Amino acid sequence: MPAYTDRVLSLPEYPLSGIPEKKRELIARGVDVIDLGAGDADLSPPPAVIERISEAVRIPTMSRYGFALGLVEFREAVARFMKRRFAQDFHPIKEIVPLIGSKEGLSHLALAYATRGDYTILPEPGYNSYVGGTLLAEATPYKYALRPENGFLIDLDRVPSEVLKKAKILYLNYPNNPTSAIAPREYLEEMVRRCKELDILLVYDNAYSELAYDGYVPPSIFEIEGARDIAIEFHSMSKTYNMTGWRCGWACGKQEFVGAVAKVKSFIDTGTFMAIQAAAATALDKCADWIPSNVAEFQRRRDAAVESFSEAGFPVASPKATMYIWCPLPKNIPSAVFGERLLQDEGVVVLPGSAFGPGGEGFFRVSFITSPERLREAATRAGRVLKRLQAQVGVEVRTSAPREQHQGMARA
Repeated sequence: MPAYTDRVLSLPEYPLSGIPEKKRELIARGVDVIDLGAGDADLSPPPAVIERISEAVRIPTMSRYGFALGLVEFREAVARFMKRRFAQDFHPIKEIVPLIGSKEGLSHLALAYATRGDYTILPEPGYNSYVGGTLLAEATPYKYALRPENGFLIDLDRVPSEVLKKAKILYLNYPNNPTSAIAPREYLEEMVRRCKELDILLVYDNAYSELAYDGYVPPSIFEIEGARDIAIEFHSMSKTYNMTGWRCGWACGKQEFVGAVAKVKSFIDTGTFMAIQAAAATALDKCADWIPSNVAEFQRRRDAAVESFSEAGFPVASPKATMYIWCPLPKNIPSAVFGERLLQDEGVVVLPGSAFGPGGEGFFRVSFITSPERLREAATRAGRVLKRLQAQVGVEVRTSAPREQHQGMARA
């Protein structure tokens, strides 16, 4: 039997890969499972989107190959969205590429820009597609630990010079998964400036641009002067429109960058089902008035999660964006141990910080993707597990609040 390649052997275990089977086993035993693991809300897409796909699937041409071009209507809707939301102009054919969700584009991009001997700089904890794409390209990931003391920000001044010299890609994700941190504008300006100096492609993962609270409005990296020269930005339909399983997103930027992603994809896939692209175009063009009510529901869930988990013994900061809270643990309780005990003893699924890499140790991620009532019940159960573990160890607790996050570029 052929052996696995070094590329495959280098891949870490995907954080969510074993959760469905564990859930199935617990449910079969009669356990009341509360799943706060994936960023996958129990909410419906906009009604207009459901109506559009119901119509589109009946059109024979929608079932043909989309190829790299995809549905031009979707490309044009993306261009209109980027103009309306961020005041940025993109050519729908030359500067936008449809994706089967932003995840695959983020992974495939590394195949175009990094290879053996190169580095990518990525956040840890962070979305696993960054490291997965890097390893599949046989490049080396330099993992920068996002911690409260550095504002959950990557500081290139702290990256070794030998890494910077060989770095091809910097992955940034703000609003951030899993920490829910946001990046001050002056920080983004500094990152654009440094990437231009170092000739590093800035990959900006903006999946949570519309899921923000308390008056905060997440920017596009292209709102920063000079970003067009060195950045590509990724967006997703998943979070904003509750369309996680539909798998539709896009990348935008100058023609050279999106063209590289499109070329890689042309050898790997033939595009998202065009009926889904049609529905996504409807979401972008006609559902702007629907978004505030959806965000208000997430804010209601956020408030319940922050209050209940804080009362249960996890002093968590209230996030200004995303669908996550990043909960601190006592320093001598490993996050994997806590997560497994919470799952097996209480039937609550969360993601241990260590599942995102060593930089995430000491925290666990809660996705506030279910009702406030279920979130409060999950927090009560988590508090019980915490007390049982604290009976065996000390009680010193980290904080999840980034120090001076809004005061400019934080230093470690």
